[in-house]
Amino acid sequence: MRTRLQVALFTSLLLLGGCAEKEKERPPLTPSQLRGQKLYNASCLVCHRTDSVEGKNGPGLKGMYERKFLTSGLPANDERVEEIIRRGRRSMPGYDKMYSDEQIKDLIAYLRSL
Repeated sequence: MRTRLQVALFTSLLLLGGCAEKEKERPPLTPSQLRGQKLYNASCLVCHRTDSVEGKNGPGLKGMYERKFLTSGLPANDERVEEIIRRGRRSMPGYDKMYSDEQIKDLIAYLRSL
């Protein structure tokens, strides 16, 4: 009886583990992505989530490069993202004067990792 119970419990655990959607493991961040993450935390975290597509004051950014279009309807590519970062959009300020070209590239590298 005890063995049957153990087998049933083990089988149930295997089935539950197999059905649960596992989040894909992300590789460690590169130095550029780490610098971008610091910029993101300093300027973007207040309005944008990295762990969800749900918005705060701005859209959630998880997997934004996996989609064909940004929530604005613009193509999800580096050129459009850079333009939004530099010029801003609606209530989002532009960061063209605040961040260097290299810093904006680092920020985009981090956003690509989400």
